[in-house]
Amino acid sequence: MKIRKLQMLAIALVALSFATAYFAYPLMPQRVASHWDMDGNANGYMPRGIGVYFMPILGAAIFCLMYILPFIDPKKENYRRFQAEYDGMVAIIIAFMCYVYLLTLAYNAGYSFNMSQFLAPAFGALFIYLGVVLAKAKQNWFVGIRTPWTLSSEKVWGRTHALGSKLFMAAGMVALLGVVLPQMFVASIAVVLAAAVATFAYSYIEYRKEMNSTEGAPLQAAGYHRHSVEILPTSLRCKQRSIAQLAMKGKRK
Repeated sequence: MKIRKLQMLAIALVALSFATAYFAYPLMPQRVASHWDMDGNANGYMPRGIGVYFMPILGAAIFCLMYILPFIDPKKENYRRFQAEYDGMVAIIIAFMCYVYLLTLAYNAGYSFNMSQFLAPAFGALFIYLGVVLAKAKQNWFVGIRTPWTLSSEKVWGRTHALGSKLFMAAGMVALLGVVLPQMFVASIAVVLAAAVATFAYSYIEYRKEMNSTEGAPLQAAGYHRHSVEILPTSLRCKQRSIAQLAMKGKRK
């Protein structure tokens, strides 16, 4: 299998993260800060060995997983239809992790900065590119907005992902504002959560619309319309009445 350019970039970033871990290990404290609250204050720690190598190992695992999933997906052929965007997604996820990893090392090395403010541009870029991927993604079981209704209809999949793409890009733009307004970073997370709920509901609504139009199609194709169906019983009653009247006239004669 030929390795594509964006795959090479992701592999290089994973390798670089392991090299960074090797050289940074002696400089790190015994307890490495690994989690921060919304205000950018460290509130979680790991032992040095785990804290330094956790992110490179996680990045390597995610890279492998992302390229195993398409092979086991029943809709594997659809990945070829957005292969460039898929490769780009993997690369930007690995790049995002490397950026977060460098911030983590810098913080533990003694540099002082607001973690949320520095994370904002990374989340902004990630959300915006995920919006690009959603616009291009074709039906599959692992990537995208996967609800029972998007997986049951390609039209519903396309419409739902068009909406999701716009919402994720909007979240990315809000996150970028977090560089100068740290509270906007939190707002961007809220937009993403709202997008998840909105697209879930939207996919159901679009599916019901499609089902309603499909149920009416056979009758229309056969030449029947709602009004003709409603009028039919009345016509039958009129015919029955006419036959009864003729029978009564026959008896009188």
